[in-house]
Amino acid sequence: MKKVELVFVPSPGVGHLAATVEMAKLISDRDDRLSVTIFIMKLPFESEDGKTTESVASSIRFITLPRIEISSSSSTSPANFFTDVAKAYTPLAREAVHELMTRSGSVRLAGFVIDMFCTSMIDVANEFGVPSYLFFTSSAAFLGFVLHLQSLHDHHNLEITEFKDSDAELEVPSFVHSVPGKVFPSVVFDKEGDEIPILLHHTQRFRETKGIIVNTFVELESHAINSFSGDTSPPIYPIGPILNTEVESSEVQQQAIEIMNWLNDQPPSSVVFLCFGSMGSFNGEQVKEIAHGLEGSGCRFLWSLRQPPPKGKMEYPIEYGNKEEVLPEGFLDRTTKIGKVIGWAPQVAVLAHPAVGGFVSHCGWNSTLESLWYGVPTATWPMYAEQQLNAFQMVKDLELAVEIKTDYDKDKGYIVSSQDIEKGLRQLMDADSEVRKKRQKMQEKSRKAMMDGGSSYSYLGYFIEDMMTNVP
Repeated sequence: MKKVELVFVPSPGVGHLAATVEMAKLISDRDDRLSVTIFIMKLPFESEDGKTTESVASSIRFITLPRIEISSSSSTSPANFFTDVAKAYTPLAREAVHELMTRSGSVRLAGFVIDMFCTSMIDVANEFGVPSYLFFTSSAAFLGFVLHLQSLHDHHNLEITEFKDSDAELEVPSFVHSVPGKVFPSVVFDKEGDEIPILLHHTQRFRETKGIIVNTFVELESHAINSFSGDTSPPIYPIGPILNTEVESSEVQQQAIEIMNWLNDQPPSSVVFLCFGSMGSFNGEQVKEIAHGLEGSGCRFLWSLRQPPPKGKMEYPIEYGNKEEVLPEGFLDRTTKIGKVIGWAPQVAVLAHPAVGGFVSHCGWNSTLESLWYGVPTATWPMYAEQQLNAFQMVKDLELAVEIKTDYDKDKGYIVSSQDIEKGLRQLMDADSEVRKKRQKMQEKSRKAMMDGGSSYSYLGYFIEDMMTNVP
């Protein structure tokens, strides 16, 4: 039988690509009828290293599309920017698929697996006469949220901007509790710009796919997943948690070794780890409040601290040249025995370390799943995109996190006080908290879901069989 080829098109950026690679490995390892090609789109400010593509199964092929220069200040949000990038790469993806099928004459093209910002690639799949599938890298609850908003907009003329900075709540089928407007993604409040039309356009196109693969598991999001049962949307396949739990050899650099050696000297479950994702950074005033909160709590800490990029630029944060200049005077000296301030952090390795007992997180979905996998309690400090909704879900719906903030937005200039930070840290590091106990139970469930006979293992099988029946 001829091999069947799946083409994956992830959004650019570390988080999206890493999750896609891990899903591709799961699929190719599960069924030897399948081979996978992943198209890589580079952001203008990304380096050329191939760290994410190392140590990957031989049945996966990577094709890095030619770099396109796009102004990093041309869009007002990450969602818009990633959408612009995907549109610009669409002709190159079309050419790459044509070349791939010309070279691989013995391979049948089964379809495209696209990311949430890459719906323009559905047109390419249609041109080749194959189905598209969506890989949704966030939660099932957020998927339900955007589908519900799109339905309310199309059929009930809901004016979503009325919820801006409001305590008014919206009933969303995928959430247990009504969702307050203050945790809605800021993109939905862009009344004058094009962010709402773009979000609604993507969501409408989700419904054109043959199925939606979600990086979650039934035991974590049973309410959200069950909320789709009577929906006319494509079938949902929860096959997570999809994680890269291996520390690649290229990451074991001197900085990582120093961090791990420091953790080796700390007591079990004693360290709170503060890390805010690949785009997370703070200005000087907020940095000082975090430092005062840490010092007041008395907690041992490992703090990944990075500097914001130039204003108006969509770029990754950079390292502070001299951390002492932004921290309170004498902070490093006073905390030298209990804390370590770093730049880049090997997050998976840190969360896996037995010395880590708490995680102050931006609530990106990858980070949320990683913390669950390692059973590390989380305190919420969302930054942008859907992270406020993730924080709300973890604190209110699932009671799996402690709240520092659920409605923080890095672009609003709001400062979280040292008192709120200290209070959250004390709750986070409480050894007898209900959150800690629930996390430990969910850790076990997350691992069972991926095993033979587990819920996600089964859903992956359903997806493969359904996909094979749709092969042209």
